[in-house]
Amino acid sequence: MTDTAPAGGRFASHARNDAAARLFESRVPSPESRKGIRVPPIISIQQLTKTYAGGFQALKGIDLDIQRGEIFALLGPNGAGKTTLISVVCGLVNPSSGTVLADGHDIVRDYRAARARIGLVPQELATDAFETVSATLRFSRGLFGKPKNPAYLEQVLRELSLWDKRDSKISTLSGGMKRRVLIAKALAHEPSILFLDEPTAGVDVELRHDMWQMVRRLREQGTTIILTTHYIEEAEDMADRVGVINRGELVLVEDKRTLMRKLGKKQLTLTLQAPLAALPAALAAQPLELSADGTVLTYTYDVQAEQTGIGSLLRQLEEQGVEIKDLHSSESSLEEIFVNLVRPATGSAQVRA
Repeated sequence: MTDTAPAGGRFASHARNDAAARLFESRVPSPESRKGIRVPPIISIQQLTKTYAGGFQALKGIDLDIQRGEIFALLGPNGAGKTTLISVVCGLVNPSSGTVLADGHDIVRDYRAARARIGLVPQELATDAFETVSATLRFSRGLFGKPKNPAYLEQVLRELSLWDKRDSKISTLSGGMKRRVLIAKALAHEPSILFLDEPTAGVDVELRHDMWQMVRRLREQGTTIILTTHYIEEAEDMADRVGVINRGELVLVEDKRTLMRKLGKKQLTLTLQAPLAALPAALAAQPLELSADGTVLTYTYDVQAEQTGIGSLLRQLEEQGVEIKDLHSSESSLEEIFVNLVRPATGSAQVRA
């Protein structure tokens, strides 16, 4: 194995290695899925419940299908059931009732086959701190009964900028490098499903960027990715679909764009030529907010409404002698939608995804 990195440093650039290239090609979406023909979900969860010995019910009748090759973001407040759900699907925690199929294999009755399809990047470091990086990957691959494939493991290490650290003990690595090792370990046995449990929590901006670039490439190669993150802007940027879980129940599952179109609100912000002491009485019925200094009016409207009411508002402002200096529109972010979905059940508690 040479120390010279192949040109480009990307998975695709290693296609000259026939054996490794075939392994990656096996994860590329099928022609049927690319043509839009419906294929069975790669993960199917039906009526899943989990009640712990003390009586706490962490999961309450979860039904969820995750499609092959998608990026699915699972959001919810602290304690909502995200980690429990991931732990059950990955076979780390037994369900109380219900079924989970991973690529057609029951996670309880056919554990080894189901688990072999899944790679998990946990929140906490879970590996031998005194082992080397390369030995950790070889051991993890062997656990799943995979034959030795140094070329494939080299690709994984290079992609994650770990090749130069391959002979270093994990205890000597920085926090960011240890997080990279967790990802490499999860990919060592070539899973078709990758779970990322808050993968960028506590890492620097550069590593976050590198990790999301890697996620995009894995998705292009056909890997199905399920992530939880408390950076909701990441879910907004990365995910194809979004699921929101709260108090053990799946509140909704929706295509991200459809969700933002259905539940999002638009706002028209109007900067005034002169400040207002108060809203004119004639405008009291309008969904308007006046800023504390009286210089900005914010008009909120439903994107699904047949008429926005903006024309009527502008006419009323003109009639009241309110002159506009500038205006611009904006729409709800995924974070705002998420907070609105979970607020009734969480009150004023701090919300995290």
